[in-house]
Parts: sequence; C-alpha cells; structure tokens
Amino acid sequence: MERGRKRFDGWLAGICASRVFNGMAFMTYAAAMPVLKDEWGMTAAQAGTVAGGFQIGYAVSLVICSGLADRVSPKAVYLWSMFAAGISALGFALLAHDFASAVVLNTAVGVSLGGTYTTGLMILAGRYPSRTRGMAVGYFIASTSCGYACSLLISGAAIPVGGYRLAFLLTGLGPALGWAMAAVTLRATPVVAAGRRPGRRFTREVLANRPTMLLIGGYTCHNWELQGMWAWTPAFMAACLGMAGAGRVDAAGSGAYVAALFHAVGLLASFSMGALSDRIDRARVMTALAAVSMACSFAFGWMLEWPVALVIAAGMLYAFAALGDSPILSAALSESVHEAYLGAALGLRSLVGFGAAALAPVAFGLVLDCTNPPA
Repeated sequence: MERGRKRFDGWLAGICASRVFNGMAFMTYAAAMPVLKDEWGMTAAQAGTVAGGFQIGYAVSLVICSGLADRVSPKAVYLWSMFAAGISALGFALLAHDFASAVVLNTAVGVSLGGTYTTGLMILAGRYPSRTRGMAVGYFIASTSCGYACSLLISGAAIPVGGYRLAFLLTGLGPALGWAMAAVTLRATPVVAAGRRPGRRFTREVLANRPTMLLIGGYTCHNWELQGMWAWTPAFMAACLGMAGAGRVDAAGSGAYVAALFHAVGLLASFSMGALSDRIDRARVMTALAAVSMACSFAFGWMLEWPVALVIAAGMLYAFAALGDSPILSAALSESVHEAYLGAALGLRSLVGFGAAALAPVAFGLVLDCTNPPA
C-alpha cells in the first residue's frame, strides 16, 4: 500500500462519500423507535434488544472481517461487505414487521456492515503516515457521522409523511450507493495484506502489547457510552418535545432532527480532534475529551424537563466530546501494533468494544422499564 499522503484529496473524498451513504442505514431504527415501540407492542427492553441485535451482529462481523483482512486484501472485504449491506438494509425495510422479525433482520444488517469499518481504517493506515493519519481517520469517522445525520434527517422527514416503512426504504438505498462510490474510488488503488512473518504471534504482538491493550480498553468504555447514547437519544429528545406539548408522531420526527444535529456536531468533532491530535499529544486530547464526555453523560438524563433549547445545547456538547476521541483511539491503535496484526487488533477491539455497545441499549431500556413502570 502506498504511503505519504498529507492532505484531504479526491481519493479520500470518495472514501468518505461512500461512508456517508453507508451510514444512512445505521440510525433509522433509533429514529423510528418511539413509533415502533407502540406499533409493534414492544417493551423498552425489547426495543433496546432490537438495537442490541444490530450491535452484536456488527461486533461478530467486525472480528471475522478484521482477521480476514490480515490475510486477504482489506479492499476486497470492504467492497463485498458494502455490497451485502445494500441488500440487507433493503431487506429490513421490506420485511420487518414485529419484534421477532426486527431482531433477526436488524442483526443481519449489522453483520453485513461489520466489514466496512476496520477494513477502511486499514486501507487508510496503509496510505497515510502517522503525521497525517489522525486527519485521515478523523475525516473517515466524520463521514460516518454525516451518514448518521442524513439517516436521522431523512427519517425525521419521512416518518410524519409515510410512516416508518418509508423511512426504512429511503435510508436503505444508502449502502448500495456507498458500494458504487467505493468501487469507483478504489478501482485503481492497490491494497494488499501486510503478511505475517515467522516468530510473530497474536499473543506477543497484541495481547502482550500494553499500549495496544490499554487503547482497546479505552475504546470499549468509549463504545459503551457512545452506542447507548446514539440508540436512545432520538427517543429521549422525542420525550423532551412531548413534555413541551408535541404529539407522538411529530415528537418522533422532531427528535430525529435534533439527534441529526448532534451527529453533525460529532462530525465536526471527528475531523477537528483527529487533526488536532496530529499536532498535540494524542493522550492529552483524549483525556480532555473523556472528562467532558463523562460529565455530560452523568447530567444528560436528568434534563428531561429542562427547556428544550438548553437540552439541545447540552446534547451538542455531549455529542462533541463523546465522539471526538474516536479517531484518536483508532489512529493511536494503528500506530501501536505491527501492521501485519492490525486487523487482529482491530478485531479484538471490535469484539469487546461492540460487545459492550450491544449491551448498552438493552441496559438503558431495562433501567427505563424499572424506573417507569406501566400505569
């Protein structure tokens, strides 16, 4: 793989555009959750389980695809996964109709999308040196946030007009468009596996690598917070708007718009903090962001009856801090482990990180069920 790229260019723009389209499939369920919970007769724990099924499928797929990419081209895994995501996203849109079908189909979407994240990071790590890698990874993750925001914006517009089915159909087209964009961008880009040499082992290169394991632990905590927040923030904002007098469907649509704003702020955080970490010690930037995010996480849930404008302002700060350290964690991991074991390290990180992420929405739902018993 070629190295030496220093700035944002047309190639990186194409990769980022493919991630924007791909990200459109991620947040539609979260946007529609307030409506689906009633229409499908789900408890909050069941609603969280559907979101958790996606995360479990995503985590398992990440592990498999990351390890596979160490042995075959990350480019091949990336493109085939995006192609599968286009099929599975439309399958969910057309076939999901109750709790059981939603769990199965949303898990399938997660499985297909699992090969589109770590493989993209591996492609970037082979193309950009350490001095600009934070910038490149930041744009890559920011483009995902842009896709999430588009998912929520489209859903917010579609739900009041054509219900959840229209929202799923429109956003389900995104991964197919993302695959087409990625295929064109990577067509002339050689991407090969780094290859492993005798004497190098996973236990030595990853498990016994203290900086790598600490970064994996940090990413796990980061994902627990972030995925729990993303899964339930649209519903939380819908509840805030409902307290302010909005009807159920209108509140769901407006809650999706507000959550889209939060993802747009996260987009800004990703590329700005990734680039900042190229210039300042990565650990210091991560520590500062984690401190702000922790304070916001403890406070945000108590703001239900606050004025909506203040809740939105707090949510924007929360979104910035919670996502800002994501590209730094990824860039730092790519620098801490031998390139032949980067896929394996990312796979382990995905297993524990997204395993925690899968449990976070369910835990959130269980807390809601326990503290808000049915009348």
